[in-house]
Amino acid sequence: MKILVVNAGSSSLKYQLFDMDAHTVLAKGLCEQIGPAGNITHKRPGQATYAENHPMPTHNEAIDLVLKLLTDTEWGVIKSVDEIGAVGHRFAHGGKFKSSQVLTKAEMEYLESIVPINPLHGPPAIKGVYACRALMPTTPQIGVFDTSFYSTIEPKMYMYALPYEWYEKYGIRKYGFHGTSHRYVAAKAAEYVGKPIDELKIVTCHIGSGSSITAVDCGKAIDTSMGFTPQDGLPMGTRCGAIDPSLVTYIMKQTGMTPDEMDNAMNKKSGLLGVSGVSNDGRDVWKAADEGNERCKLAMDLMCQGAIKLIGAYVAEMNGLDVLVFTAGVGENDRRTREKIAGNLSFFGVKFDAEKNATAPHGDILEISLPDSATKVLVIPTDEEFMIACDTETLAKAL
Repeated sequence: MKILVVNAGSSSLKYQLFDMDAHTVLAKGLCEQIGPAGNITHKRPGQATYAENHPMPTHNEAIDLVLKLLTDTEWGVIKSVDEIGAVGHRFAHGGKFKSSQVLTKAEMEYLESIVPINPLHGPPAIKGVYACRALMPTTPQIGVFDTSFYSTIEPKMYMYALPYEWYEKYGIRKYGFHGTSHRYVAAKAAEYVGKPIDELKIVTCHIGSGSSITAVDCGKAIDTSMGFTPQDGLPMGTRCGAIDPSLVTYIMKQTGMTPDEMDNAMNKKSGLLGVSGVSNDGRDVWKAADEGNERCKLAMDLMCQGAIKLIGAYVAEMNGLDVLVFTAGVGENDRRTREKIAGNLSFFGVKFDAEKNATAPHGDILEISLPDSATKVLVIPTDEEFMIACDTETLAKAL
């Protein structure tokens, strides 16, 4: 079966077409600047890349362009759209959904109802579904939700000590995010160490422009750093992470900022960018730190120290740790961040291999702990799209 995976943003749309029988990617690409203008990059393994400017006023035109390229006689990889067995859509927030879902009218109405608690990611994902449905009316549309991996978290982990009626009326609770990535790398870690996942205690660190850490005990998520929104937890590229909540009202009173302005400051002007004053990109911040910029050094220290504290908390909650995993843009590529975090976890049985960490190539599963380390430390490239494709295939075949 061939599965198209769509990840729609507010002005972008990523896609991959999988041949699930061969476990291969046939094509992938990115539509950018959806609106008055636009451009698309379309790649096929081992072949020339198509990159052109194309007008795409809405997601409908973007999807239409993607389907035309996939079936084009020169640039395509399939003869007809009918070869696509189902479309899998990435949703950051699934609310009450505990697993991936076939997106019928009822599911879409529910996802539209929770847009107020998911205003950034919800609307474009919904647009992506309707765009695909308009052009592929008989093809099953499947929703895969980052939050569903955390349906196993107990109330004592996901509830906030706030008036209980806020939970009942507004759905105020920890939801967790990046679940598809955490689920994928936890499974790959178990595969790598050669043990059933239900026998392992794993901490997965998804560190990128957005970052989260998850405790996976016997294959189930029991805690995670992101909360009601992706704002909670670690300091990130432009997000502040966990802070004293009274800071919000204090700053608003001092500056006269509106709720939207405060939200924008915490989400887009904080984190590495806010502290360093240089960049939201860890590579730039590390470079400036090496050149003597103390604020940049402080920014990286804050992020890494935050990760150490969370890992320590999760080891205590699971009463042990077998595998520590780094993934996502920073986790996979930034040796210094990995060393600063994992190099300070000897109390948990981590024996860090600094030499292997420094020379490790990108693209494979990499073990960066010494052979006698009680806890294995792995770098695992994430593949959220493949996980979405797997869920999509399973549900589509059951129809």
